[in-house]
Amino acid sequence: MPVTRDGVVRQPEALPARGWGFLAPRLRGEGTAARRAWRGAYVRRLIAVDAVLAGIAGSVGYLVRFGSAEASTAHGPFALAVLLPVVWVLAMLVGRAYEQRFLWVGPEEFRRVFVSAMMLLAAVGTVSWAFRLDVARGFVVLALPLATVLSLGARYAQRQALHRARRVGRQMQTTILVGHRGGVRALDEQLDREAFHGYKVIGCCLPAGQQDERKDAFRGLPVLGDLSQVADVVKAFEVDTVALLPCPELDGPALRRLGWELEDTDAELLLAPAVTEIVGPRVRIRPVCGLPLLHMERPELKGVRRLTKEAFDRTSATLGLLFLSPLLLGVALAVAATSRGPVFFRQERVGRNGHTFSMLKFRSMVVDADRLVDDLADDSDGNAVLFKKKADPRVTRVGRVLRRYSIDELPQLINVVKGDMSLVGPRPPLRREVEKYGYDMHRRFLVKPGLTGLWQVSGRSDLSWDDSVRIDVRYVENWSLAFDFMILWKTVGAVLKGSGAY
Repeated sequence: MPVTRDGVVRQPEALPARGWGFLAPRLRGEGTAARRAWRGAYVRRLIAVDAVLAGIAGSVGYLVRFGSAEASTAHGPFALAVLLPVVWVLAMLVGRAYEQRFLWVGPEEFRRVFVSAMMLLAAVGTVSWAFRLDVARGFVVLALPLATVLSLGARYAQRQALHRARRVGRQMQTTILVGHRGGVRALDEQLDREAFHGYKVIGCCLPAGQQDERKDAFRGLPVLGDLSQVADVVKAFEVDTVALLPCPELDGPALRRLGWELEDTDAELLLAPAVTEIVGPRVRIRPVCGLPLLHMERPELKGVRRLTKEAFDRTSATLGLLFLSPLLLGVALAVAATSRGPVFFRQERVGRNGHTFSMLKFRSMVVDADRLVDDLADDSDGNAVLFKKKADPRVTRVGRVLRRYSIDELPQLINVVKGDMSLVGPRPPLRREVEKYGYDMHRRFLVKPGLTGLWQVSGRSDLSWDDSVRIDVRYVENWSLAFDFMILWKTVGAVLKGSGAY
């Protein structure tokens, strides 16, 4: 029988008490099918928007290529412009860009749109060459890329609207977590922190021997049953998703039986791997001796990819310094005119392989502010390792503005040009912080520290130390140029919001 945190035994039709009253009617009345009804509408809207945007792209390409004077005689290209919406949607269907498993989160949706567009362009070129068709190349070269850009932009806008709805509790799917207490607690915190993924945890199932240890362990998360009752809990609460964590009790045969039992329900089964923070191209499932084994490749931290990253970093930083030179000059004059001391602040930081370097910043505090850290350490607003203070008395008036929008960090472009730093990477730590690092955190020294990084776009100083470790390790383990571009894009929004910047 399901047991909640307060020890009260509840009937299956009752709602677990976690302060989520808005879920009560959905759990008891709507069911999984009703909660997922929005998905079909979302896909239909994608198809309609893609068709409209392809029509716009076709019209623009037709008018730009032929103009109003030739419009009446260009019947072939006009037919292409009319047919483009249908052809475009068919190309997206062939490329599986409308499959729900690729939507909502992650880059796969955008990758499929781009690949489908490239396949369509290649198909048009091949067919026109094979049958010697007189296809207006100017129209094709303009209309297809424009349709691609418009479709990608529209999908991004629709995804952001969905994420905003999920942050206020709409269009969610109910989820139960299955595993041991520590893993369940960590996954619950992760799903709660990233609510835009759409998983609303309503309870958990623990091994029978751990159900007595529930007080203050799960932040109010109800214990709905043991590991043998997962299927019963799913049916009783009409659960949408079961997230399963690795544990000895759920070995291969037990996991297979659970999958069979869930086939009679609408619930999705998610398996959390034992190796966390490893994603993307480093993980592949390959058949070995008739068994589907998970292969984990080594992180690519050397070779051509590293040289490419360094070339991109130094070139971009050089261009950034040239483009931002008027802003840098203006900030330097403001710092010099409003407070006594040098314009730049130099501080020793630890970089790749543990080597130290002198990091540059615009001075945003009073002179010798670093010597006052010990006096303020007892009143820190940071985490167990990082010292931060929201209302820091050492910060100057101009410095508050600079720190709010991270303008004080711009001189680190010079460090990037010199090769001490990268545009994207872990935060450059102080030596006294490194002395407190555990084994896992030393992974961050395999790459250069960054001007921005996952830490900056994920909460910055508001993060706990455990979250900071997890984020730095995730970056090192999964580095790629595409990952860097994504972080650079998100940095713009993080800087404008200014959350965690103090």
